[in-house]
Amino acid sequence: MITGGDTKVVERGKADRMYITTAGIGSPLPGVSLSPGSVRPGDRVLLSGPIGDHGITILLARGELELEAVLSSDTRCVFPMVEALVQAAGPGVRWMHDPTRGGVATALNELARDADLSVYLFEDRVPVRDAVRGACELPGLDPLHIANEGQFLAVVAAEYADAALEALRAAPGGSAAVIIGEIREQPSATVLGATGYGGTRVIDMLVGDPLPRIC
Repeated sequence: MITGGDTKVVERGKADRMYITTAGIGSPLPGVSLSPGSVRPGDRVLLSGPIGDHGITILLARGELELEAVLSSDTRCVFPMVEALVQAAGPGVRWMHDPTRGGVATALNELARDADLSVYLFEDRVPVRDAVRGACELPGLDPLHIANEGQFLAVVAAEYADAALEALRAAPGGSAAVIIGEIREQPSATVLGATGYGGTRVIDMLVGDPLPRIC
């Protein structure tokens, strides 16, 4: 059985009177062993859908940007997509992570560090809604650093990648799933982004608090 929980760390004097935390009890899906140590060069990086919806929705709702946009949080259950992925590519699924605090960039940097490998990200393949991109441009935020609540990342062996993507897109809520990158040996412990202009850039994990803490 697996149990899980959550903790909160806030600045001294910044806590209010109530915190709500949850815990889960369950059993792992059979046929899957997830670990950064299982990731290998050549593996593909999958993303379940558009990024940044949750963080920007909260930012706009707080009125901290004088913008109006038709946007809603992506909060949802991702298990139907996870289950479909595992059924289609179970032996080839190496790693999964939710890109919440710190967004996709932070999650992939943690993977690169823990696996001592490079994540090569095709930035033009990462789905970002126009409203999210526009809201990020005004204060100079990177959508890759924006929190998500209803998306997940997965690393899958290359030979399973097509089947995994097809299964994700056929699952409820997974129609926008896409392969956004691949694992390489060098430069180790680094996330590199391939830009639409033909160059590359180092993508760091989130540093500091560009947005007020959401959760």
